[in-house]
Amino acid sequence: MTGQTQLPIKTARTAGAPLFVKRLRQFVQDIWEARTTYLFLAPFMVMFLLFIVIPIFMAAFLSFTSFDGFTFPKFAGFQNYLALLTQDLVFLRYALPHTFKFALIVGPGGYMLAFLFAWLIHQLPKRMRDYYTLAFYAPSMAGGVALSVVWIAAFSGDRVGYLNHFLLQMGWIDQPQAWLQDTGYLLNIMILVSLWISFSVGFLAMLAGFQNVNSELYEAGRIDGIKNRLQEVFYITIPSMKPQMLFSAVMSIVTTLKSGGISVQLTGSAVTPQYAGHLMINHIDDYAFIRFQMGYASAVSVVLLIISYLVMRFAYRLFAPKEGE
Repeated sequence: MTGQTQLPIKTARTAGAPLFVKRLRQFVQDIWEARTTYLFLAPFMVMFLLFIVIPIFMAAFLSFTSFDGFTFPKFAGFQNYLALLTQDLVFLRYALPHTFKFALIVGPGGYMLAFLFAWLIHQLPKRMRDYYTLAFYAPSMAGGVALSVVWIAAFSGDRVGYLNHFLLQMGWIDQPQAWLQDTGYLLNIMILVSLWISFSVGFLAMLAGFQNVNSELYEAGRIDGIKNRLQEVFYITIPSMKPQMLFSAVMSIVTTLKSGGISVQLTGSAVTPQYAGHLMINHIDDYAFIRFQMGYASAVSVVLLIISYLVMRFAYRLFAPKEGE
């Protein structure tokens, strides 16, 4: 009788509780029922909480403070954001426009190049694909070493530089050109180098997507009237590999918007000449690690995070499977 009378009381209490309490109790109950699964997920969730979630909230908090990294933060309200959007001429004239130009060319450009070359490699015989895949993927693994060995040597400002030597030999220039110190060329060189190293994980994901497309779909498409390879790509390949394309788009967005080390490696200085290659990441590093204005640097980081989120939402709307697919 005791057990039979307690159950209706508990149900009555739950029924009369607020909606938030009901959802919280249901959430706790679901976790307890799947406790083994959550136990295996715990290491990842703890690391994600420590190194992703908490730093984001700390950056958001510090963006409303004046903090030099040594003294206790002082609350400053929206002063950092107001200064960023109204008084920071370097951000408005250089960092923000350069970042958008860099992202609009390197992001879609690198994405389309990765798609194109992954499709071309997929057309090769299987025994040759691995060699070409490694050749395209190697620059992204080499990183700073490749920049030093290939691009810094290619655009060196003396007569020994590959480009200067070639142009001098051809008689097209009379004096060596300091390419990496010239404000008119630096950003374009950064874009070129970034496109060269853009064949990274997203490129491999697209190549895997091509290989996972069911070949029977192509046969059915030819019966339905598809006449050439271009129509196959638009009507069969792309709809069949949207998950891989979405993953590649997200990786391309993250890699592009967080780029900034390229200018430092090419020029050898934390701040590029006349801010010619100054991106938002460089602006954050400048204020955080050179000027020690951590609160202001956090405000720039939050703005960059918001831009990244908006662009990712656009990518999800573009490539996420629609209802019925």
